[in-house]
Amino acid sequence: MKNESLNYYLIFITKVRMSTIQKHNTQISNVLIIGSGGAGLRAAIEARRAGVEVTVIGKRKKEDVHTVLAAGGINAALGNVDPKDNWQQHFADTMIEGYLLSDPRTVELMAKEAPDLVQEIHEWGANFATLSDGRLDQRYFGAHTYRRTCYSGDYTGRSILFTLIKKAQELNIPIHDSQYVTELLVRDKTCFGAMTFDINTGERTVFLADAVILAAGGHTRIWRKSSSRRNENTGDGFYLALKAGCTLTDMEQVQFHPTGMVIPETIAGSLVTEAVRGEGGHLKNSKGERFMSKYDPERMELSTRDKVAMANYTEIMEGRGTENEGIYLDISHRDKDFIIEKLPRMYRKFLDTLMLDISKSPMEVAPTAHYSMGGVLVSPEEHATNIEGLYAAGEVAGGLHGANRLGGNSLAEILIFGKRAGSAAANRSINLQTQIRSKDVINQAHDSINAFIKNGDNVARPLQRSIRDTMWECCGVVRDEKLLQKGVSEINEIKEATTKLDVRPDSEGFEDLMLAFDLEGSLASAEATILSALERKESRGAHQRRDYTATNNKEYLVNFEVHWDANRKAIVTKHDVNPLSPELKKVIDDTSDISDFSGKLLE
Repeated sequence: MKNESLNYYLIFITKVRMSTIQKHNTQISNVLIIGSGGAGLRAAIEARRAGVEVTVIGKRKKEDVHTVLAAGGINAALGNVDPKDNWQQHFADTMIEGYLLSDPRTVELMAKEAPDLVQEIHEWGANFATLSDGRLDQRYFGAHTYRRTCYSGDYTGRSILFTLIKKAQELNIPIHDSQYVTELLVRDKTCFGAMTFDINTGERTVFLADAVILAAGGHTRIWRKSSSRRNENTGDGFYLALKAGCTLTDMEQVQFHPTGMVIPETIAGSLVTEAVRGEGGHLKNSKGERFMSKYDPERMELSTRDKVAMANYTEIMEGRGTENEGIYLDISHRDKDFIIEKLPRMYRKFLDTLMLDISKSPMEVAPTAHYSMGGVLVSPEEHATNIEGLYAAGEVAGGLHGANRLGGNSLAEILIFGKRAGSAAANRSINLQTQIRSKDVINQAHDSINAFIKNGDNVARPLQRSIRDTMWECCGVVRDEKLLQKGVSEINEIKEATTKLDVRPDSEGFEDLMLAFDLEGSLASAEATILSALERKESRGAHQRRDYTATNNKEYLVNFEVHWDANRKAIVTKHDVNPLSPELKKVIDDTSDISDFSGKLLE
């Protein structure tokens, strides 16, 4: 009887264990890249050229990732149009206009390496505009001392992305679309891959790798008016990083682009590129006044993005806006052929959506959430996180932009630090002796997915809308203590509502499950942003507080960092900004003061 009981017990235990085994595919490569936008693809290309096997995964179709929305141009101090330009001036412009919150070494690398990488992507086929002698043309962008923005019409991001896709295909780099990453696989503070499911079929895949690069974008879609599109930039990259044990930095610094579309409602917030102002567009209020003369009379429309956004916001809030709560951006004084040559997509966009000919009539625009200037804390040279084997590049990474991003620096960032992260990840793989793997961690990732699939009272879309409303009202262009505290309360209420989320994958696909994870990512990102905004009791760059209007360098020349404790509670700490070396301080001291701005406005 004892033996029979023992056999029955062993059979029972075996059945229980078999029932907990989760089905998934397994793919193994040396380097795994999460995100198929510009940063991810440039990283993949560099890693592949180093001789390792690379896999790229993304949740959108590779031809339609967020990079395509970067319209106006890419910065490089080539000096083709303004010969006085150099990397030192680019460095100084970026540091000064970032209100000295940027990491100096990161900015130095960007300014020094941009010329070579911009020339390289052009030679790969990016089709940038050229001068009569074949050198790259350069246009004005706000707050640049000289013309240093190279461009392909007003579709520069699309041109760069398609060039990178072609290069990746030439190198036989596999790019998997419709893969939603739910978890970075981490054991003993070492990342060894990621868990995904296919958005269309629900099929799960464990991607194992020696090194992982996170290039998953930012979180600007969590504001009601956003230049991002549906189901992108929801903060899922920040959420993955926090769960893995990473630290976020400067999350309160969110750039509100001065010019997003106002109507129609379905695309409100869609970007109207800075190239319109760079090519001579004028901002006017409902009285026909070119109002930037009140806010920055020297630079006018080519002032910094934070100042132009605040000017637009102020004109609207003080009653000088349009009926649709916008202001006017007018380029109709330029020749129609010039507009179609320099701004072809903007011309077509307004014609298609509003039947508005911008060569004859002004556009209505207003501030829109545009760019996450903070992000995952990384090392400047390799863009390594504090988790071994995990790197981050592109908008998901922090450190470069400080409190205000210069237009054109984001496309430079994806090439420079995508390349650097790809090289570092490949080197790790090449030199790795042993790699950690953990079935327990993989099973926990399965359990995390399974926990979402259940019947409930609430669905994700309305809760996402609630987050967007809360962030726009409570943590928008201008903030204060009362509104931010209200935002914390509302985010906590939405968190509670997600415990009764209804997630039912069906024959139409697994979008419900994707939205559930997006919702979690948005909540985590929103909380990190609001808590950091509460701590920064001053106005600096894109972070504007009506209750603390001054910039306080004595107390707040610091970076606020966010990490999770063991209970997933967000903890905010502050750290002094990394100091300028004597050499880099001299670069700033020796370059033009803001009052010495040499860019001439196009009339």
